[in-house]
Amino acid sequence: MSGAADGAEARGDGGFVAAPRGRGEDWAALLRRPALDVAPRLLGSVLTVREHAGPGRAARPADAAGHGDRGPAGVVSVRLTEVEAYSGELDPGSHAFRGRTTRNAPMFEVGGRLYVYFSYGMHWCANLVCGPAGQASAVLLRGAEVVAGHDLARVRRRAARSDRDLARGPARLAQSLGLTGADSGLVLAPGGRAELELRAAVDPARLRTGPRVGVAGPGGDAGRYQWRFWIDGEATVSTYRPAAPRRR
Repeated sequence: MSGAADGAEARGDGGFVAAPRGRGEDWAALLRRPALDVAPRLLGSVLTVREHAGPGRAARPADAAGHGDRGPAGVVSVRLTEVEAYSGELDPGSHAFRGRTTRNAPMFEVGGRLYVYFSYGMHWCANLVCGPAGQASAVLLRGAEVVAGHDLARVRRRAARSDRDLARGPARLAQSLGLTGADSGLVLAPGGRAELELRAAVDPARLRTGPRVGVAGPGGDAGRYQWRFWIDGEATVSTYRPAAPRRR
């Protein structure tokens, strides 16, 4: 096991960021790999986000520019149950398909950080960037089970009818964790604002794949892009919906 893969500090020289904790596997090597390799391995792993109290915390709702309050201080952890892979400039469903922009810049950085974007002018969605710098590979975090910080998640997700719905779907997941555009580019690190604990691989008998949810155009080709991964039998996995046809 690589020493850099288990609790190493983030590097500031452009080198690979080996932030997640893990045992029995070279996590640094894993997060250097493409999204299609990383996505199914993230299932069952735990993402923790901390919101610290004190001066400097914003006092208004988050907006599209990435500013604003992330909710009350505290810690929420979720166990990932559903993800989608996006392969950058080779993937017509990816934000990076047409190249680098100010918004998608974190996708082009080295793996081990977050890419958070605003969707439909309403919600934040969070991705884990993976692969080497320049390849824009990322995994959308689609669904999860809240395993710690339920009270805080319920405050952030007052509309949730049950705990199952706290992080079921990418927007709900980001809201439960208190993630906003201000977190886009944030490096995962042990004890930091965001930390990923990679767990053992999911039993292959429970691993399912299918087309990505709501992706229009060529990237939504259900035959070619079976790039959604989930754990069978989990109540927090969202229902598949194809992209709505555009009006002419």
